[in-house]
Amino acid sequence: MSGILSYGAYVPLRRLGAGARSEKAVANWDEDSLTLAVAAATDCLAGIGRDKVDGLYFATTTPPYAEKLAATTAAWAIDLRRDILTADVTDSLRAGTAALKMALDTVKAGSGRSILVTASDLRMGSGNLDGGFGDGAAAFLVGDKDVIAEIEGSYSLSNELLDVWRAGGAKTVRSWEDRFVFEEGYLKVLPQAVKNFFEKYKLSVKDIDKLVLYGPDLRRHRQMVGELGFKPEQVQDAFFDKLGNTGTAFVPMLLVAALEDAKPGDRILVAAYGDGADILLLKVTDKIKNVSGKWGMKRSLASRMMLPGLADYQAYRAFASSDPEQFGGASASVIARERDEIYALHGVKCLTCGTVQYPPQRICTRCHTKDNFEPYSFADKKGKVFTFTLKYGGDIPGFARPMVDTMVDFEGGGRALFGMTDMVADKVTVGMDVEMSFRTLGAGGGIRNYFWRCMPPRSSWPGKETK
Repeated sequence: MSGILSYGAYVPLRRLGAGARSEKAVANWDEDSLTLAVAAATDCLAGIGRDKVDGLYFATTTPPYAEKLAATTAAWAIDLRRDILTADVTDSLRAGTAALKMALDTVKAGSGRSILVTASDLRMGSGNLDGGFGDGAAAFLVGDKDVIAEIEGSYSLSNELLDVWRAGGAKTVRSWEDRFVFEEGYLKVLPQAVKNFFEKYKLSVKDIDKLVLYGPDLRRHRQMVGELGFKPEQVQDAFFDKLGNTGTAFVPMLLVAALEDAKPGDRILVAAYGDGADILLLKVTDKIKNVSGKWGMKRSLASRMMLPGLADYQAYRAFASSDPEQFGGASASVIARERDEIYALHGVKCLTCGTVQYPPQRICTRCHTKDNFEPYSFADKKGKVFTFTLKYGGDIPGFARPMVDTMVDFEGGGRALFGMTDMVADKVTVGMDVEMSFRTLGAGGGIRNYFWRCMPPRSSWPGKETK
């Protein structure tokens, strides 16, 4: 039976508390929905060969391009094979569960042995909506052998309603009047979908061990739990006070959290909402005992760096929503020519002397052999800061100043120059450990510019708070 083979999640390090309804996760200024998805997918595929993935479905309501497949860029950054299925699933809060259902159907149909699904969002809301929005991503690998959770059933309900939406070209999500939104949409459609699902499979609330439930906010989430008749101990914590509503990624991230605490035999009911509802029933297998070493939700939520205040948050959001057509952009031909180097962070390893080097060379810097190399990935390599410089240039936005440029020495060899992110500038030292993270450098000429930065290991942040 098809199901989930592995899972992963990514919660940005930044948190905003002061001035918002509660603490929420905020993407750094150099993150967007695509980079968040790559981080979650990397967590999901830890210890799994990239060559085993036959497809990637990228779900989001905030894709970096309106016409350009983001899944292909993500696949390149994750270093997947080229002969795979890739698709973007967009325009609905249900895009995450829709992509998961598509992956299950793809595996059932025999079109792929294992499909990677990512769900990610970085939304901005109008008025009071924005205070409850958070950023994050989840990822699942779907297959039909050695699954940690089987899919026992599914049900979908379509509903046409303008309750929450974002018009084409608009930057912020809008919502209609509260009573109409909830009474004609969420509180009417989701209970009907759950009722229909239970009738279809002859199940009831008592057959469910954990409910993963969408909710626009804590009040409505609690109201829906009561409406459906579940006990509080049956319901997965929605993390409204730690994470916020992460849009398309919200239900998938809660499913990751539920799987982290699941035991063999547990039945998890997933209820997603948005222009209708998706219901999925999963049964956890004994393979869940073999899952280890992931960041998932627990470790991600425990790693946090507090933003000083709303001014920085608003500056991040202004940068994220800035006109991509402004100024000059990167060269499409250069990106195409060097896409392995830029997106996959491939260098080369000399087949004569074994020296690894970045960027790729034709002449080995050590033995001077010509054109005798094999590809070498630096994306998953740890490193140490060899030297660094702080930049205060007038072209650097105030929220990113000082910018830190580092020369990194990688484990196994290789030295290269990278910007540093998710750091405290006055705590950067020569010899400090770093790892690599896929980020955006901004946009210009209509082109989103992506590259890798180094950062202090996420494991160095758990439980810490800093301004």
